[in-house]
Amino acid sequence: MRARRQARVSTPPIGPLGDIRFRQLVGADAWDRLPDAVRRRFSHRSAAGESCVYAGHILETRMTGFGLAMAHLLRIIGAPLPLERGNAGAAAVVTVTERPDGSGQFWTREYVRRRGFPQVIHSTKRFAGVTGIEETVGYGVTMSLRLQARPGALFFLSEQYFIRLGKMRLPIPGRLLLGDIAVGHVDRGEDAFEFTLEVVHPLLGCIIRQRALFRDLLAAETSE
Repeated sequence: MRARRQARVSTPPIGPLGDIRFRQLVGADAWDRLPDAVRRRFSHRSAAGESCVYAGHILETRMTGFGLAMAHLLRIIGAPLPLERGNAGAAAVVTVTERPDGSGQFWTREYVRRRGFPQVIHSTKRFAGVTGIEETVGYGVTMSLRLQARPGALFFLSEQYFIRLGKMRLPIPGRLLLGDIAVGHVDRGEDAFEFTLEVVHPLLGCIIRQRALFRDLLAAETSE
């Protein structure tokens, strides 16, 4: 059996052309059909000591009983899914920071909860693997992603789940246990975009759906 060739994504320097890694993955034609604001956000590559910050609020969070139980079970790997229902209006912040080695980005999402501390989700997007991009949460749990341009939106779709151990990738039955994950970045005009998250189980249908509205903020220095 022939090994699948890994997608290659270049790492451009900081400069007027910006970051072309997402453009390479979605394809030039599909990229050109995206709204200017979406292309601008995914063409920005923060310099050392800077982050991009997006602030907003949650529009809705819906979960079935199974979805809620699964979200809490996944707390053992850093709670990558929302932990409570019905938190519309709660404040939310997303921060995107370039990895020091230039291989990808750190993503941090903070959601205010009705009780206790906010939920903070950490993940790393690396430009690697057969699809060209992978997202990793706690304990090396990773999913490969496929980018898809839709009218006014850019979507990240789960492909395979595995555990990263150094250069090794150990497959796990994530789709059977959790389902397919689709994360959308939908342009809403006036420097605003909607974040959408859907988790669809192959037998139980949609078990988690979350929507949040964010606005662009200027790149913020991570150190004063």
